[in-house]
Amino acid sequence: MTDRSEIILVQSEAARLRLDRYLSERSSAWSRSQIQGWIRNGSIVVNNSRVKTGYQLRAGDLISIQAPTVQAELQPQPENIPLTILYEDSDLAVIEKPAGLVCHAGAGVRSGTLVNALLYHLGPLQTEDAMRPGIVHRLDKLTSGLMAVAKNPQAHRELARQFKNRQVKKEYLALVYGHPSPSAGTIALPLGRDLRDRKKISVRSRRKREAVTHYNEECTCGPFSLLRVRIETGRTHQIRVHLASKGHPVVGDVLYGGNRALNLADEQLRIAVRDLGRHFLHAQRLEFTHPRTGEKLSFQAPLPAELSSFLKNLCPDIGVD
Repeated sequence: MTDRSEIILVQSEAARLRLDRYLSERSSAWSRSQIQGWIRNGSIVVNNSRVKTGYQLRAGDLISIQAPTVQAELQPQPENIPLTILYEDSDLAVIEKPAGLVCHAGAGVRSGTLVNALLYHLGPLQTEDAMRPGIVHRLDKLTSGLMAVAKNPQAHRELARQFKNRQVKKEYLALVYGHPSPSAGTIALPLGRDLRDRKKISVRSRRKREAVTHYNEECTCGPFSLLRVRIETGRTHQIRVHLASKGHPVVGDVLYGGNRALNLADEQLRIAVRDLGRHFLHAQRLEFTHPRTGEKLSFQAPLPAELSSFLKNLCPDIGVD
């Protein structure tokens, strides 16, 4: 990525929006954390003055952006990490992310990411964010499943627009503790950063954004329920937090489920949950419109072996499409 200069005149409809939020929603090529870093180091100023990331915009403000060049030694490099590619053309790819693979570099992580794998298997990705090339949406490290990857700026912008406008259909399978009542429903609880632990997301945050999750119980398996989950929004940890807020955390999710596994009466089951080593959460279905041709694309990924095996041992007669 080269230096990029831009001046934006804030219109009345953007008044009172946070500066970092406004810029991240205006440009899908830059992540919010990336923008926040530029605000803090003075690469983004308002009316020629440095401001805080949460600065509330006013009509007539002039935002000046001088996006810095990413140093070559910091740019992600190709790494031969196994990756299943379900679809690929000149604009995009659809891949299955395995559990345990973080999507891109972050605090304390510089290699061994999905981005490194993408660069190896797909070659150079000509998108505008040099640190997160191809990444349009994310899955948590311990969550597996389908992801769409952009291969050029045009595809990235269009796919990001579809995600923002809720035109992408995302469906997950989640095994949770207990049996939800009702067995099907909608959880519409805004989410934001936890007041005491910034690594967690909470329904009790001061600053929250709309989040909507639909669930339907597929079957019960002993002390667990297998849910099919569809999300309208894509907030960080959304499914995990929403289900935990209703008393049904995802199996294997220690962050939001705590030591729930210790309460299981069956010792072998407690050991199985411990040894699972991941969340029982899998992005199974993904549907969107091709960013160039307009064709409707639909993909489905079966449960990975470790989840399928866990489920079969729990309920031998179960079948999941």
